[in-house]
Amino acid sequence: MTDLFADQIDNDNERPLADRMRPASLAEFFGQRHLLEEGKPLLRAIEQGRAHSMVFWGPPGTGKTTLARLIARTTDSHFIALSAVMAGVKDIRSAVAEAEQHRQMRNRGTVLFLDEVHRFNKSQQDAFLPFVEDGTLTFIGATTENPSFELNNALLSRARVYVLKSLTEEDLTAVLRRALDDADRGLRGDYGIEDDSIQVIAAAADGDARRALNLLELAADLAEDRQITAETVAEVASGGRRRFDKQGEYFYDQISALHKSIRGTDPDASLYWLMRMLDGGCDPLYVARRMIRVASEDIGNADPRSLQLTLNAWEVLERLGSPEGELALAQAVVYLACAPKSNAVYKASKAAMSDAREKGSLDVPMHLRNAPTRLMKELGYGEKYRYAHDEEGALAAGEKYFPDDMSPVKYYHPVPRGLEIRIREKLDEIERRNRELKPIDNDDD
Repeated sequence: MTDLFADQIDNDNERPLADRMRPASLAEFFGQRHLLEEGKPLLRAIEQGRAHSMVFWGPPGTGKTTLARLIARTTDSHFIALSAVMAGVKDIRSAVAEAEQHRQMRNRGTVLFLDEVHRFNKSQQDAFLPFVEDGTLTFIGATTENPSFELNNALLSRARVYVLKSLTEEDLTAVLRRALDDADRGLRGDYGIEDDSIQVIAAAADGDARRALNLLELAADLAEDRQITAETVAEVASGGRRRFDKQGEYFYDQISALHKSIRGTDPDASLYWLMRMLDGGCDPLYVARRMIRVASEDIGNADPRSLQLTLNAWEVLERLGSPEGELALAQAVVYLACAPKSNAVYKASKAAMSDAREKGSLDVPMHLRNAPTRLMKELGYGEKYRYAHDEEGALAAGEKYFPDDMSPVKYYHPVPRGLEIRIREKLDEIERRNRELKPIDNDDD
């Protein structure tokens, strides 16, 4: 392992542009103003040369590794970088030995930077905790996943979590211009490029500085006579996917935003999040399955057509694929967003499930039991059951359908929206008729 901040002359033209342009000071760092504005704890720690254990959580290309290096430099610490994708407990032991050597021989602290820390299992995360405790190491982890789910409590209790945000297009434009203007570390040549093309690259980078610089370098490699044309930029920027990360933090954030936009009756926001997910590479069939849930949970009987329309969109997706099927999905999403909302069935089902679990295995009342055999009839199964179709309005008014040892419970409360207005009127009428009649005592001989 080597100190990645050892002074050295960079004459290696093979190093990627993104690596050459890595900020060497806070003055060169773009983005993360919410962490690096005057008076913020992280900025004070860097400026005062005080390192503490921390976890940087954010999307790729937002400066997690760079900030760790800047902290090591400002605190005059030895810097060790490991990737949890490749490293194991043996590598941690080696890093600890190297850190102890620097502390004993040079009286110098060590910053251990662990990229993709969420890839370590619990025992691996625990392996370096004693050395963080005794000051041998200052731990800095980087992750694109939610630390609350991916890191164990022991590690989180010893490290402060800082959330890094995607860079804005303004930040990315500044990063690209610095690479064009820096004769020593940048493109190393006077390249011509229009402002509009720089904006195209910044937009295609999707908040990722590393991606922006990689796209610029690729465009420069394709340029003729050092002129980066709009056509070249359009070519290198095409085909890129927006950040999505299937089954990761962004995946669940976006599907949550889609669900809540529909629930909030905002068809425009719903369409936006749908297209964000499809643009990011989400399987449209996954979205269709989630919409089935939305149709039942948030609309229910206020508009039962919502469920059927969503099932139809699912079928179109399976039959036609993309893009025709995605249009049907968009139609369903807009319909769900505009439909009257009711979670009455959702709440009723949860309440009924709670009673089913808490009240135990209550017997089915005798009059509700089926009696397919003579013995069962002799035992009273189905006796005194009232066949609703034989009674006025197909209603056996006063009949009881709950277990004998359980008082009737009202789970379903239709909302005053959509079809549930009519359902509510119907149930109110049934309740009125039931009150007028005393329940039949099925225990009487």
